[in-house]
Amino acid sequence: MATTAEKLAEAQAAYHKLQTGQSARVVVDQNGERVEFTSVNRASLYNYILELQGMIDNGLTTPTVRRPLRFFIG
Repeated sequence: MATTAEKLAEAQAAYHKLQTGQSARVVVDQNGERVEFTSVNRASLYNYILELQGMIDNGLTTPTVRRPLRFFIG
């Protein structure tokens, strides 16, 4: 199993390739499944990188679970 630092390095490398146009925009695997990289995926990947960096900065090995915010009027 990859460490958080290894996951971060892989995610950063993928993001760099996507940003610089070195990554394929459409990938079709052996099963015929098609994956297309779009700006939405880019934002998701960037957020994932920030999450991993936060985990490393806080000394965590697994992400923390956050509950939805609730507003009470009263």
